[in-house]
Amino acid sequence: MIKKQSKSIAALRYIPLVVCAVCFLVQECRADWPQFRGQNSSGIGTGSPPIVFSPGQNQLWKIDVGPGHSSPCIAGPHLFVTSYDEAKKTLAVICLEKISGKLIWKNEIQVEQFEKGHPSFNPASSTPTSDGERVVAYFGSYGLVCYDVSGKLIWEIKMPVTKSFGGNATSPAIIGSQVILYRGNYVDHFLLAVDKMTGEERWRVAQDEEFSGEMACTACPIVAEDQVIVHAARSIQAYQLESGRKVWEMKCATTGTSTPVLVGDEVLVAAWNKLGEPSLRPEFPSFKKLLADHDNNRDGSISRKEFPDLWIFHRPDGMEAPMNGAKIRFERADQNKDTKLSADEWRRQLKGIEKFRANYQTHGILAIPLKSDGMLGVDQIRTLETQGISEVPSPVSDGKYLYFVKNGGVLSCLEIATGKRVYRKRTGGKGTHYASPLIAGGRIYCTAGDGKISVISTGVNPEVLAINDMEEDVFATPAIVDGVIYVRTHSSLCAFGEEVTK
Repeated sequence: MIKKQSKSIAALRYIPLVVCAVCFLVQECRADWPQFRGQNSSGIGTGSPPIVFSPGQNQLWKIDVGPGHSSPCIAGPHLFVTSYDEAKKTLAVICLEKISGKLIWKNEIQVEQFEKGHPSFNPASSTPTSDGERVVAYFGSYGLVCYDVSGKLIWEIKMPVTKSFGGNATSPAIIGSQVILYRGNYVDHFLLAVDKMTGEERWRVAQDEEFSGEMACTACPIVAEDQVIVHAARSIQAYQLESGRKVWEMKCATTGTSTPVLVGDEVLVAAWNKLGEPSLRPEFPSFKKLLADHDNNRDGSISRKEFPDLWIFHRPDGMEAPMNGAKIRFERADQNKDTKLSADEWRRQLKGIEKFRANYQTHGILAIPLKSDGMLGVDQIRTLETQGISEVPSPVSDGKYLYFVKNGGVLSCLEIATGKRVYRKRTGGKGTHYASPLIAGGRIYCTAGDGKISVISTGVNPEVLAINDMEEDVFATPAIVDGVIYVRTHSSLCAFGEEVTK
């Protein structure tokens, strides 16, 4: 059931420019932010946002929008965002005036239950998409809903509540005349295209990759000419926009988390997996070392109480985040169940872990030719980098260089043409990073989970120009339009721009 509240007397309308697949590819100059990370999810903002900003400094407005991790979506004079109310069991699509932050309308959706997920996830984690005449939002607890800019419901597609370890934080995209949604979870797993005017299904492609608990499947679809590209579970795929026919696919050990970007005639993807690089795979001690350090009663074996914490995989940067890795379970290592771990049992345990780790080798920044066809092999793509890969944040490019940030605030820069690493630098942000970096005004804006936004110059000689404290956690990727940066904290939405002195 959908109910409406706080509707203004008259919502402003504007005449939208014609949008097509080619317009996305060449970066249409209209100052909108129509989906997650803006035009075609590129992460490129317009204008020159302030370098220094914080609550009360260069702040244009602030409004309480309730809890949620969705990013702002901006079309014409309107800004859209989602939120949820745990006590009332409602989801909400919110429309604000872009310039003032004034509430235009808020539509609430009653649900029977919220989807569950990782502690860092919440039911309003998917970013809306808008073409200026309508806004489409997706909730894993409800499905797709479409409103016009006055807040009137146009259509909805109800879907079963998703089930996954991470939570279904994928975002839809309006591409031409269609809404494209990639949805991966235990209940169903598909890529969907529906008519943006009516919600009528155009095509649906069932995904044959078996869904597992490690899958995130949060990437937003992007478009390259007549192809839809999606970073999916264990693969990057391209489909014909109008028919849904698969054009090419690249299999890789990826969680399908970050959104790809287009640069020249390639699509660049941060394919991350939990065991993809040495820093994520702690070394294990020999049994001799285990005894020397932990065999307190000197009986030549390791008991449950003596068994230390040993990580199969672990995120060393971002330790404050919940569920930060997976440990070896004593019960699994103690194969004969005698409550003591022997040298032979430890040897077999390590052999099993190494066999498990061997399945997670395809990892890194991948460059895939757009004019590909069929099932691609590693010899048909370029692997630009395998270290310091972003787990959640999507990469961003200025056309020559690719920038990506990992937990701990480590920013990497690659020269795209050669794959050469230009630098790896600390941004000043610490801990877990969920938000994706953006580029505007010749600067990179990197957002740490604790709310520190670092501003860094682009190019080969980076300089940290400022570290701005939002004084609250920020998991949502900001939006940048016309020199204003819109930042979604855990409870509020703020707009920052250069203050005009009268």
